[in-house]
Parts: sequence; C-alpha cells; structure tokens
Amino acid sequence: MAGLKGEDMRGIRQLAVVAAIAGLAGCATTAASAASETTGARAAAAVHLRGGATAVTTAPGIAPALLKNGIVPLATSPGTESVLFRKSGPAARFTFPVTGGSVTLSPLGGKINHAGGILFANLRNGKTVGVSRFTINLARADLTGIVNGNPKARVPLFRLDLSHAKLTAGKHIVTAKGIGLRLTSAAAKALNSALGTRLFSAGLKLGTARTLLRF
Repeated sequence: MAGLKGEDMRGIRQLAVVAAIAGLAGCATTAASAASETTGARAAAAVHLRGGATAVTTAPGIAPALLKNGIVPLATSPGTESVLFRKSGPAARFTFPVTGGSVTLSPLGGKINHAGGILFANLRNGKTVGVSRFTINLARADLTGIVNGNPKARVPLFRLDLSHAKLTAGKHIVTAKGIGLRLTSAAAKALNSALGTRLFSAGLKLGTARTLLRF
C-alpha cells in the first residue's frame, strides 16, 4: 500500500467506481476482471464518496399526465426542480445533492446517499405524500427513500435500468447518465394509496437519472 503513488491510487479508485456502476448493467465483466488483476486485494476496499449530485428527468408524457390528474410533484430542500420544454413535451427535472456513501468493486456493492426529496400533492383531494433521503443501492440495483420523513419507513421506489447508461470518468469524478427509473410495485401501491389515485403502476418508467459522483 505504501508503495503506491498518488496517481496510482486515483486510477485504482476511478476504475473501481466505474466498474461498480457499470457492473449493474452487466457490461463491466471485463473491466471488473482487469480491475481485480490490477488492484488485487485492494479491489475489496471501499471508495468513499465526497459529493456530487443526481438529476432525475421525467420521461415523455409523465409530467403532463401527472398534472392532468391533479398530481403536482414538488422538490423539497435541498433538492431543486426545473421545467424543461422539449419536442416530446414538457418535462420536470429534480436534482438532489449526494451527501456521501461508498462503493466496492469486489464484491460489487455500496450505497450512494442523497439529501432532499419530492412532495407529491393531489390538488383534487388535498392528499400529499413525501419521499426523501434517497439511497442508491448498487448491490440491489434499486433506489430507496423514506416516506413522510419517517426513517423507519424506507421503501424501494425504483428499480435501476442501466441498459442504456453511458459512463464517463475523470480523475476524481464519475458520471453515469441514461439510467432508467422504473417504479416498484411497493412504490406504486404506496403512492396510489396515499394520494387516493390509480395513476401509478408497477414497472412504469417514470424517468431517467444522471449521477455525478465525486471521490
């Protein structure tokens, strides 16, 4: 360990993070193997995250469908929201800061923690539900969140689809974009029940995510 130079360590960490994320899509077998050969026992060491952000953009038609049914999603601090006007129609974008976490290459795992959340409000009946403190679990390929601020009520919200994800990496940054977010059965039931609607369904592609990680 003492014989490694700073540049070597940065390269090992970069490779570990990239392979960990790409491995979820089943496309990093070669990268993982190369990392294992290069780093040996060090591949099992956790790479600690220092910050970053995850941006979620609603899929075409989702934002208009929500509004048509009286459902308004609002970002909760320190998360932010914006509206995008595209050829496919308006879309909502939510951005949440990465507060920490760590990932490992062998075995593949780790978590990416976020601050902020989304408050869903049904304007037709006045019902609301909030989800926040999102965590991406690399081992399970899902995104969880707590409901209405209750730390004991953490539920899986989305399954991650990385079949179209694209990765780029720098010395201290890894970016993954094009990550599909599909609503879980538990999340669909919880949202429908809390908001008094039948709008949400299991497997619904709610949008895509772009994650930037600093380490």
